[in-house]
Order: sequence, then structure tokens, then C-alpha cells
Amino acid sequence: MALVRAARSSLRRSGGAVGIYASERNKFCEGISSLNHPAPISENAVAGFNSSCILSIQRINEIRLGKRGVKFTPQYQFSHAQAQVVEDSDSEHESSKYPSLEATKPGEKPRVVVLGSGWAACRFLKGLDTKLYDVVCISPRNHMVFTPLLASTCVGTLEFRSVAEPVSQIQKALAKDPNSYFFLASCSGVDTDKHEVYCETVGDEGVSHEPYRFKVAYDKLVIASGADPLTFGIKGVRENAFFLREVYHAQEIRKKLLLNLMLSENPGISEEEKERLLHCVVVGGGPTGVEFSGELSDFIMRDVRQRYAHVKNYIRVTLIEANEILSSFDVGLRQYATKHLTKVGVRLVRGVVKEVHPNKIVLSDGSDVPYGLLVWSTGVGPSEFVRSLNVPKSPGGRVGVDEWLRVPSVEDVFALGDCAGFLEHTGKPVLPALAQVAERQGKYLVGLFNNIGKQNGGKALSAKEISLGDPFVYRHLGSMASVGRYKALVDLRQSKDEKGISLAGFVSWFIWRSAYLTRVISWRNRIYVAMNWATTLVFGRDNTRIG
Repeated sequence: MALVRAARSSLRRSGGAVGIYASERNKFCEGISSLNHPAPISENAVAGFNSSCILSIQRINEIRLGKRGVKFTPQYQFSHAQAQVVEDSDSEHESSKYPSLEATKPGEKPRVVVLGSGWAACRFLKGLDTKLYDVVCISPRNHMVFTPLLASTCVGTLEFRSVAEPVSQIQKALAKDPNSYFFLASCSGVDTDKHEVYCETVGDEGVSHEPYRFKVAYDKLVIASGADPLTFGIKGVRENAFFLREVYHAQEIRKKLLLNLMLSENPGISEEEKERLLHCVVVGGGPTGVEFSGELSDFIMRDVRQRYAHVKNYIRVTLIEANEILSSFDVGLRQYATKHLTKVGVRLVRGVVKEVHPNKIVLSDGSDVPYGLLVWSTGVGPSEFVRSLNVPKSPGGRVGVDEWLRVPSVEDVFALGDCAGFLEHTGKPVLPALAQVAERQGKYLVGLFNNIGKQNGGKALSAKEISLGDPFVYRHLGSMASVGRYKALVDLRQSKDEKGISLAGFVSWFIWRSAYLTRVISWRNRIYVAMNWATTLVFGRDNTRIG
């Protein structure tokens, strides 16, 4: 009776709250296990009491986690595929217990798993017929970045949200369909024999808990995981330089730039230190490096000189390139860009970086270049994940694909975008890592998948006899780049060796802005971009440093 009264008293103190009730019952049960009661207690009574505690805890867990009528591991919720624990096996990825999204059953729609949320992945997701397929997108970010306008966000010409589009808005089935999901995670491995991908969740840096691991079965797999910035193994680049491929990269660059501007106004800063703090160095003379240099020079000429009058004569921009800037553009356009950048205050240096230190760059000729902000934009290469895949590779280390963007030697696996390249036996060159290429590949693969699905070939190992149609053919539509101060370049040649229309100046800048405004994915972001441009034109750029 004493035990019963203690249990009732504990329940009353909980006040009906599930979390407190669970805590009190757990403590009570643990106390009973170590209680030295002077009176003997029968084994049946103890067994009945322990089972009561267990049942109570189970009911609490069902209240917390089972509202949707599905039993699952707390990390993830799956509707028609229950999360099951994988027992120990010989597989490297099954050495620990994984919750899983199990393979589709007969009568269910085939599942397409997409790795990535870049240009290629999102163009594919946008056009995929979700009446034919369930879709699962796995990516460490939940949005697509409109990279051609990313440089503008670093100096406040555009807001960050103007260049980011949520994946669930691009493919609404990810938010609405019961068997389609978006998982914020990174793929750590692929088992092409079992048709499974293995993933780890992502979170804030500095969080101590271990990432949750899970696996997802697929009928068709699309690898569009993108690429990583190239550092050429140069010491100190990753530790000291900023890259410009993600929204958080642009945010860090903006914070660093404004911090240096404000620090340089503090009393006691030497002339030499001011020059270093306000020296912005850009390494890489491709479109990204040139556009960022142009935006930065525009910011300096229009905004810094008005709002940071005490240090306006110290800030400068240096662009370092080993060869010629904008090497893929027409010769006349390259010369125009060189003259214009020099005119607006960008110093062009031809050289090769040998080593990067926290406050200076060492060039191959032995000269030192002090800097306060270093932006690294020298192209991209295969990511660690791509290098780890046991699949054929194209020249340069990308995932090798055939003319239909299939990965040979494995079934039901496709690759596109910056992580994929044609194999040598196809006779086609590896395409450049451009948003235009990725978008065109995504559009092609959508048509191929929808055709396969209509012929009942969406399930695993069921498309062998289905005709895939015409192979993918890429036709270059031209290149554009802004160089600042209402000037841009437009090169409409299909290749470097062909002739075509080349424009430079204000008209090109108007074409550049118009083209990218129409290419922004949603009307919401188009309105954001147009309003940001108008606000900047009238009021100048915002120089608030947040964070």
C-alpha cells in the first residue's frame, strides 16, 4: 500500500504534463530497483509494478512520437515505410544501427532520390512528374542559390534572401505529398547493389552531439551534389580565404569587409595597418572573380567614399590571375574588361599564389601581398564525396556518365551538373562547371525520367528494355559578366573558336540584368531582386553589419 500511495502522490505532483510525468515515473522506477525495503515483497508484485512502469513509459513515448500513427526513430518520420533498425552486418555502412526509408513495395510509385539542391538538381526536381514518382531530395542546404547574382549580396546591392529559393517551393511535392521528403543531410556513401544511400544529418557548427545516420532506398538515383572550390593544394587557402559559392560565404565576406572598414577608423591604427585592413584581394580572374571585383569597386566609389570618409583613400582592390582574365570570352571583351577594371580602381596582377598566410599572400616570384580580405575564386573540382564513390570517373575526377547521363556499370544511377562529366569513350569533352550546363542537363533528364515512368520503367532494374530516346547534346547559348559601374560583357558565341555577337558597355549591362531577372526561379524572388536594385539606385547600399 505504501508503494501505491507513493506512486499516486508522484502522479499528482506531475500535474498531468507528459514530460514531467515521464520524468517522475522514471525516477520512481529507478528508485524501486535499488530500494532496500524492510518488508518482503513478492516477486509477482515487483514484476507487475515494473511492467506497469514500462507500459507507462511506452504510452508516453506513443503520445510524444506516435501522433501520426507511425512508429519511428525520433530523428525521422516516414509514412508508408517504417523506420527500421539495421542489425550489424559485414557492410561498412551498417556497422551501427540505422533507421531507414525502406524500398518501395509493389503497387507504390517508384522513388527517385536526388542528391543535391543546386542548379541541376533543382531544375530536375522542378520538372519531375510526381504523378509518376515519389521524390526524396537529400542536401545539406534547403535552398537553391542563384549564383550569378551572389556577388551582389556581398556589398549590399541585393539582400541574401533574394538569391535563395527554398527547395520545397521549387518542387511542392516535397512539402505536401505523403511519400516525398526533403532531408537536411549529407550523403556519406552509396550501395549501388542494394540501391541504398547512406546519410548523416547536418546541424550548427560547434554542436557536440553526434549526427544522426540513416539510409534511404531508391529506385532511381540522381547524383547532383555539385563540386568544391579548387585550392590546388596551396597551403593556407582553406584556413584564411573566403570562397563565394554559398549564401553563407557571401554573408561572411560582407561581415569581414564591413568589420575592416569600421576597425580602420579606430584611433591608434597605424597607416600600414589601415592599408592592410582595407586591401581586398581577389584570386581568380574568371566570371565570379571579375564580377565580385566590379561590385566591390562600385561599392567603394559610390558608398565607401560617402560613409567612410576618414579611410576612403586607403581601400583598394587587387585581382590576381595566373593567365588572362575571362579567358573564355572574346579577345575584344577581355581587353574592354581589363581597361574598365583598371579605370575604376581595380589593380590587375598576373601571378601565381605560392602560399597564403593570415595577413599576406606569397606569390611565386617571392613578393608579398598584404590583405585584409581574401576571396578565392579559381574554379571548382570534385568533392570528397564524389572522389569516394566507386564508379567510373571522367577526366578530372568527376562522376563519369554516358550520352544519356547514366553512370555505366551500375543500374539506375544518373549524374549531372558540376559533379558529372562525359567518359572518354563517348568522344565528348567534359563540359564546364556552369549554371547553364547544369540547368540544361536537368531539363534533359526530366524528359528522360518522365518518358521512362510513362513506360512503367520507374522501378529498380525495370528500365533495361526501354528506349531512352535521343542522347544529351549541349549547345552553348553565350556568356555574360558584369564589370561594375553599369557596364557588362555579353559574348553570344557558341564556342571560343567560333564567331558571334559580342557586346560591351551599358547596353550589355542592361541585357545582363534583364536576362538574370527573368532567370530567377520564382516571381517572389524576381520582385525582391527588382526592389533591391531600385532601392540601391535611390538610397545606396546598406552598410549595416549584423552578426
